[in-house]
Amino acid sequence: MLCHRCGAQNLDEGNFCSACGSSQLREDGEDTQSLPLVNGSEAEGINADEASHDDVLLVNSGPTSGARYVIENESISAGRKTSSDIFLDDVTVSRNHGQFFRTESGRIGVKDLGSLNGTYVNRVRVDEKLLNSGDEIQIGKFKLIFIAARDQ
Repeated sequence: MLCHRCGAQNLDEGNFCSACGSSQLREDGEDTQSLPLVNGSEAEGINADEASHDDVLLVNSGPTSGARYVIENESISAGRKTSSDIFLDDVTVSRNHGQFFRTESGRIGVKDLGSLNGTYVNRVRVDEKLLNSGDEIQIGKFKLIFIAARDQ
């Protein structure tokens, strides 16, 4: 059996990957979520004026799965504190966990603010990182997908 995370060869009866340690137990349900790509006026039912030109974070997993956050400001806070711009209500999230920021060139980045459990981009722990469209950001048990504005 090949590890679904790192691709290493493992014994069929093993529960964990011998190379990376990830669980090899898989549920029988669909484990991949697909989002349709929308390309301006070519998309059925959407005209170019209605399409989003904003940078967006979509909550892909966690208690608020499906939530959408538009990044409009230069800096957006994320954490368990109720006054956070992105309020993530779970004990795995620090009160002041992280911050999304916009650079002078308009790129979006994420910065960990000294959280206990860390901030991850594409499963790699980071202190600060510029994001690319499609990147997965994990804050506690929440996974967010970054979608860059189309005009960047």
